[in-house]
Amino acid sequence: MNLKGRNFLKLLDFKTEEISYLIDFAKILKSEKKAGIKHKLCEGKNIVLLFEKTSTRTRCAFEVAGKDLGLGVTYLEPTTSQMGDKESIEDTAKVLGRMYDGIEYRGFSQDTVEKIAKYAGVPVWNGLTDEFHPTQILADFLTIQEQLGKLKGVNFVYMGDARFNMGNSLMVGCAKMGINFTACTNKKYFPKKELIDTCLEIAKETGAKICFEEDVEKATKNADVIYTDIWVSMGESKEIWQERIKDLLPYQVNKKVMDNAKKDAIFMHCLPAFHDRETTIGKEIGEKYNLNGLEVTDEVFRSSQSVVFEQAENRMHTIKAVMASTL
Repeated sequence: MNLKGRNFLKLLDFKTEEISYLIDFAKILKSEKKAGIKHKLCEGKNIVLLFEKTSTRTRCAFEVAGKDLGLGVTYLEPTTSQMGDKESIEDTAKVLGRMYDGIEYRGFSQDTVEKIAKYAGVPVWNGLTDEFHPTQILADFLTIQEQLGKLKGVNFVYMGDARFNMGNSLMVGCAKMGINFTACTNKKYFPKKELIDTCLEIAKETGAKICFEEDVEKATKNADVIYTDIWVSMGESKEIWQERIKDLLPYQVNKKVMDNAKKDAIFMHCLPAFHDRETTIGKEIGEKYNLNGLEVTDEVFRSSQSVVFEQAENRMHTIKAVMASTL
């Protein structure tokens, strides 16, 4: 499989076989790292991490993966880049593309990462935009495969706000890999019709079922995977919390939900998670609305069914596979 020189902007750009290859490659790199086998496959090359949105997992995963591959890594936080302020996205991309062998972008607009890729002349990787989060999905699918032994035919239920990067990307990824995807939420929070139609067409080829359901008991019956994400994304106003809690609290992942799924079902979350009051936002929102957990209860988050930290680690292994393959 030759992916050299390719951008990694969204899973819609990749064939099922290519996604499978990246997951399999990540498995190899993970096993080598666990065994202490070095794999400096990109020694002598340099990459830049261009962040408009801060992150724990994305930054650490790219930095550690890069160093494991022998890459030089530069991190540019929002205040240290002139992109979009004193310098256009096009000009920034052209400059960075002449200095670096690859560029990671994490920010708001999908148009921005697409524009960087258009002008950079080197591989560009999407670390997250408002619309798509492809590196997270690779990590999720590696985790599912490790836990359940397969991807095709798995019954996957996403609960909460399915309109943005995680709902979109998981729906696309499931369609590509033959995973049965159900968005379980208030119909206000379903993905856009255009993307749904695209995924339905893909699913015809892979055998995946794409469903949308407001009834929690019906949606989660026989689920292999229950997945959720925070209800208010970075950059959104705090005033939105009241509306989101009203609309989405019925779709909180709790013990009742997990008990309704298959006995060996797993719980997944891309993190960070508001499962208790041990964060500033969790404490503030929890006290205001008398809640000890938001999108997921602490009982589920800390249960034996939860694989959230396996997911977090797998970000590093799958990102490593993407960078090594495209560089």
